[in-house]
Amino acid sequence: MMTEDAGAPAATRPPGPLAPEVRWLSIGMCALVFLAAFEQLAVTTSMPLVARELGGESLYALAFAGPLAIGVVGTVVAGNWCDRAAVRAPLLVGVGLFVAGLLIAGLAVTMPMLVVGRLVHGIGGGAITVPLYVLVARAYAPAVRPRILAGFAAAWVVPALIGPAIAGIVADTIGWRWVFLGVILLVLPALAVVLPALRGRDAGPEAASAPWNARAIAWSAVAAVTVLALTLSAELPRPASFVVGGLAFAAVLAAIRPLLPAGVLTARRGMPSVVLLRLLIGGAFVGTEVYLPYLLTGHYRLDAAVAGIALTGSGLAWSAASWLQGRAGERLSNEAAFRIGTASLALAIVCSLATTVFAWPAWVAIVGWIFAGSGMGLMFPRTMVAVLADADPAAQGFVSSAVQVVDAVGPALALALTAAITAVVGHGGTTSIVLGFCLTLGIMLAAGALAWSGRTRPASH
Repeated sequence: MMTEDAGAPAATRPPGPLAPEVRWLSIGMCALVFLAAFEQLAVTTSMPLVARELGGESLYALAFAGPLAIGVVGTVVAGNWCDRAAVRAPLLVGVGLFVAGLLIAGLAVTMPMLVVGRLVHGIGGGAITVPLYVLVARAYAPAVRPRILAGFAAAWVVPALIGPAIAGIVADTIGWRWVFLGVILLVLPALAVVLPALRGRDAGPEAASAPWNARAIAWSAVAAVTVLALTLSAELPRPASFVVGGLAFAAVLAAIRPLLPAGVLTARRGMPSVVLLRLLIGGAFVGTEVYLPYLLTGHYRLDAAVAGIALTGSGLAWSAASWLQGRAGERLSNEAAFRIGTASLALAIVCSLATTVFAWPAWVAIVGWIFAGSGMGLMFPRTMVAVLADADPAAQGFVSSAVQVVDAVGPALALALTAAITAVVGHGGTTSIVLGFCLTLGIMLAAGALAWSGRTRPASH
């Protein structure tokens, strides 16, 4: 995956991700992606047990939607910061908040305290990812970027293999708190690898002249607050819940519009439609995956470690498909990757929905979720490749942060809407899970229609 390009003259061949000049930078960046992957998979596996122990099942969706929503603020600030200066400072601040949030969550004695920790962690997580994508654009040649992005996906392999199982075993034995606290022990070594390798590679061409975009930062705060309001509206009495939820949903769309390239919400052909596709597939994937462990542990009475097998299979399939798309290069067009990926993810959601509706054996949903990972592995790297190809070098931070905004808002909106549906039919019932899966399937069908419409092709073609 990270070998030099065969057949190219040595004098003109761009250095690969493991070339001596960028080797430690590549390793360190992939290590940070590894941390994000491990944390996400581990927490998703253990959260059903956490919610039951702390008596906070009504806040289950908020524990996932909250970090994603508030992460929009960290994403926009970090993107703006990267356009003004080198990526070192926003990366350090992001890691600090990431650690602080994990510490609060790990020491939580109530579900609201855990949610607060998740919110702090969300800000940090949003601020970490943007500098990494900006570094892809600044430190690697365009021909090499698909391979380093495939390397990011490959960093999910080990967490996918051991993350859910370890999280389940830890939660079932020494306690779920170490699912949060244990991740902290991995942060400092990863950061220690990245920082020395940043020298001379992390500054943008016009960083010093880029102004702070106070308007975008303010809109990001509005987007975060409205997503949280949409999620919490499920706790209000029925008439007020519908009114507040509807207003909050409209406010979210209005707030994220200035944070995205023009034409995203109207599916303008080219890069805007690619960004919209990423929003939809992210919402469909996370909105389903978050509730799979809940279904498997709550209704099939599986241990957390066993339920984590679904996430393990999906993560491995994601990494394998990402590796394949990286090796395929231009032989697999972005459009073909989007079409195959959306069909695969739709099939996986259908398997989860059918298992719940017809009480099929749990293995149907577990095996079916492998198709979700393979679809995402094909699509996610290619969406970033397509976006970076059209990005102005002076706006790499804005474009990278816009991608992170949709990565946060898409799943957060899906989870918030699922929470609202759950509140209507009652917390914890199979019916609420069925309706949630129906919602994510509907989102996925919209993504498939966009992928197959041809609107993701470059506008100049």
